[in-house]
Amino acid sequence: MSTAEGTKALTHFTESFNKTNRQLDPALNPSFEGGALLAIDQAGVKAAHALRPQGNPGFRDLAFTDPHFTVPQQAGWPKYFIADAASNRKNARGQNTRWFLVFSRNGIDEQWRAVYLATFADNKAPELKTDKKGYAEAVPAGAKSGLAVDPGKLSSTYADYLNTGKGSTFASGPQTDGWRERRAKDANRAGQRIMWEDSPATYPPVALRTTDGGALVFFSTVYHQQQTLFAGATISVGKLKGLVEGPPKKTNRMLFTTVSGQTVKVPAKSAGGKVAVLNRIEAKTAVKPL
Repeated sequence: MSTAEGTKALTHFTESFNKTNRQLDPALNPSFEGGALLAIDQAGVKAAHALRPQGNPGFRDLAFTDPHFTVPQQAGWPKYFIADAASNRKNARGQNTRWFLVFSRNGIDEQWRAVYLATFADNKAPELKTDKKGYAEAVPAGAKSGLAVDPGKLSSTYADYLNTGKGSTFASGPQTDGWRERRAKDANRAGQRIMWEDSPATYPPVALRTTDGGALVFFSTVYHQQQTLFAGATISVGKLKGLVEGPPKKTNRMLFTTVSGQTVKVPAKSAGGKVAVLNRIEAKTAVKPL
């Protein structure tokens, strides 16, 4: 893949992203997104459309500068590459946030589509290993990865950890033990009960070798959140009414489905250490009255 081809894919993504968010038409998302990112973004557009069917002509267009492209050597399909560029969106420190977009396609005749998105603290991503020609190293999903956790097992391993808290695979942080603590606090607040169940997603992970022998891995999970209020109360879906399955229904029990995309640093098996969650994005993708 050439720089020109990468630039074309990033331009197509940007133009399509802006058009979709101006028109709030979820039918447009599959033309430039796939996998976990499609599920996350399309749900957001669908929810927004229900509130603003006329669209959002005042949407502030996304724009990128200073793009870089990381291309791994790959045999067969699917193929992927990473585009990282400075966006016109600010982070908490007022910096222009760099977006790291993973593009993938399953054949030569397919359009490149963005399947994962991540941003990193202070715009600093782990340094990727490259060869003399500038190619990155794709890490296999299975047992030949040489990692503490094989990329193909990360989705189920993360889901199992969130469900049980067992194991020492993941480093402490807001998206690991911190998230479990927040869930525990919310589980039995006065007048309501919330239960969670996490499960692996079917979207394939993407993994690139880092200079220390570990890997930067993008993967996804799904979780269900069942909320129950006291008898006689009604749960308001608010801004999520566009995601409600079936006819409107007053109920005190609701099931929310969420797709979550994680970007992690996985150490080499020989180095020891734990998996660090560097970024996580999510969106509720379905709401089901019970």
